[in-house]
Amino acid sequence: MTTNESSGTEKNPYAYLDRVDFTSEKYKIEIHGLPKYYGIGEFKKFLNEKLELQTCKVKPPKKGGWLYVSFRNEENRKKAIEKLNGIAWKNSKLTARIAKPAPDPFVKRKLEQESANKRLKTEDSEPLSVEDRIKSNTTPLWNMPYPDQLALKQKEMRSVLANICNKMLKKGKGDLLDWLKYQKGKHQGLPCELLPILSADKITEYRNKCEFTVGRSANSNETMIGFRLSSYAAGSTEVGPIDDLCHIPSRMKVVIKVLEEFMRNSDLKPFQPVDHSGHWRQVTVRTTQCGHLMVIVGIHPQDLTGEQLEELKTQLKDFFETGKGADAGVTSLHFQIMNKKSSDGLSGDNFSHISGSKCIEETLLGMKFQVSPQAFFQVNTSAAELLYKAAIDLATPNEDTALLDICCGTGTIGLAFSKHCGEVLGLEVVEDAIKDARENALANNVTNCEFFVGKAEDILTPVIRRTTKTDIVAVVDPPRAGLHQRAVSTLRKANKLSRLVYVACDPRAAAKNLVDLARPPSKQYVGDPLVPVKAVPVDMFPYTKHCELLLCLQRLSVAMRVHGLAAKAEEASS
Repeated sequence: MTTNESSGTEKNPYAYLDRVDFTSEKYKIEIHGLPKYYGIGEFKKFLNEKLELQTCKVKPPKKGGWLYVSFRNEENRKKAIEKLNGIAWKNSKLTARIAKPAPDPFVKRKLEQESANKRLKTEDSEPLSVEDRIKSNTTPLWNMPYPDQLALKQKEMRSVLANICNKMLKKGKGDLLDWLKYQKGKHQGLPCELLPILSADKITEYRNKCEFTVGRSANSNETMIGFRLSSYAAGSTEVGPIDDLCHIPSRMKVVIKVLEEFMRNSDLKPFQPVDHSGHWRQVTVRTTQCGHLMVIVGIHPQDLTGEQLEELKTQLKDFFETGKGADAGVTSLHFQIMNKKSSDGLSGDNFSHISGSKCIEETLLGMKFQVSPQAFFQVNTSAAELLYKAAIDLATPNEDTALLDICCGTGTIGLAFSKHCGEVLGLEVVEDAIKDARENALANNVTNCEFFVGKAEDILTPVIRRTTKTDIVAVVDPPRAGLHQRAVSTLRKANKLSRLVYVACDPRAAAKNLVDLARPPSKQYVGDPLVPVKAVPVDMFPYTKHCELLLCLQRLSVAMRVHGLAAKAEEASS
């Protein structure tokens, strides 16, 4: 693409519609006349199963009794408009029409900025340097003393818990409401005791995994590997350097610098999110305490042939084995095809092993762990040891305990628990991670662990049936979105489940799961509620605003019996 063509793209908010790759904005309709109360899930079922409309996306607007529905082609869109116009659903008459596509947020923001700059002849303040902008975006607490950071996060976790308590109170009734009121009074507005925040001794260079963006630098327009200076929607695609970031290990910085040189000397250009041109897209780097270093180079293939891709892999292999990149000490090199807007995190087909070992090895709590390219592993190993020790203390397992390790990744939590309980059953959706978990059990001579592939909501019930112990304790370490509703329901009705330790990487997002686990029994949520009895914050990410929160949940009847609050505790547990 020429400079003039590229410039034209950045002046037209709808230029993306002319690209070959699919966008859900191209064949979109808006549906009006919807009933006041309905569920998105049941409406999708109505569209796809009853009307057979083959939708690809259903997106409600922020306000109003209407929504957007997208399709893969014009034929499907026309069919949908014909079928939906005048049809009745839930005593409401629906209408449908073609919807205007949304403008590209990057181009829209860019044009707004240019317009604002023309109106303002002078700047009110000195702009931040690129180095300070990247620090503020990735490590916003970079200039705050560490004790103050811990105090700030402890206060934030108190606020989060107070908010969760209020949400639980709104749902509570009977013994549950009495318990929550008692807890709130005892713990100054919280649903449970909040212990002091835990932190590791190592607070810099602690990240063992980083996903870096390949793009253009802000000043020289050179190829750069680093982090975005701002979001796409905010009108920026520029990438800033990682040199001054305190949370990234020196070894990562070295490998990024040499790879940056390799990319600048190649004929390929960085991927451009505005017009989807270019090739170099992302670099993932993982390090371990064993001295291992994994590099995954992500590329959009565009029109490169299979032979050209193989030649590129060979060039990377030679560069890191015998070329200028040899001094970086890469022990595991992989190639990743990323030809979608975001890579498919569940498919191994887009990964190719190029050089070195296929996996790397990490140590944690005296155990060895194999980590493959796609497997989840806590990004701060030192702090993870504190996290797992705290989880064991909260769970209080014994030989008669079966541990459910839900969202187990490479099995780190389950294996850490293995010497403290009778058996461990781990569940994880990523198949490669389960392979790692099984290898890790063998490598550490652990014989009381089994690991299963699948979504927790799909396989949790049969896995629970496999338990042979009288007591079940669950440890849940879900992604930010939390557990699926069906998984929450299954845990509630598992009678032998006495305790649950919830590892919340985003405590605010975890609120819904926690409220549903604790809400009164109903047709959907059968079984004695699981209520918080203790919480422990763990600072996994120094110099950022993120903080993990461990919550120990216990059956309401047991919690009330321990505190002598319910004369009918025995009835509540039956």
